[in-house]
Amino acid sequence: MSRPLPAVQLRVPTDEDALAWHRIFADPEVMEFHGGTSAELSVYEELTARQRRHDAERGFCLWTMLDEDGEVIGFTGAQPWPYEGFGPRGEIEIGWRLARSAWGKGYATAAARTTLERVRAAGVERVVAMVDALNERSIAVTRRLGMELAETFTTPESRRKGYCFRLELSSL
Repeated sequence: MSRPLPAVQLRVPTDEDALAWHRIFADPEVMEFHGGTSAELSVYEELTARQRRHDAERGFCLWTMLDEDGEVIGFTGAQPWPYEGFGPRGEIEIGWRLARSAWGKGYATAAARTTLERVRAAGVERVVAMVDALNERSIAVTRRLGMELAETFTTPESRRKGYCFRLELSSL
């Protein structure tokens, strides 16, 4: 029997969310599969600004994720695959990154399900999730979403093995 998922709120990132993301992602455990260290605050300021543009133009973005108390616990959402050199160019990637304190509570799954509903409503027909092969927690989320392993890849910079999961939204 599965437990009920927590209530989670998603909002378009604000200027203040850049600081919250920077603080949350300063945790090396959170960043283990994302380069190991947090980026400079200016990177998150640019990222939140870009996500506001994505939401205005496409109807979806990487949203700020809030817990039941309204506290920022990370982000989830979707955006066009951002890399030219490898990966699913031209496709929409869903993803999530949470504060360590929010792990194991169902937030990623709950928020990702809302993401799937929103991107489908925006006319997206298929999504991918790019996951480090050692990131068992994120792989479990993809499975709970009904995603299927489509390919295995090696990232050009880190040379780490990863998986590309896909989901046809018409099957929801």
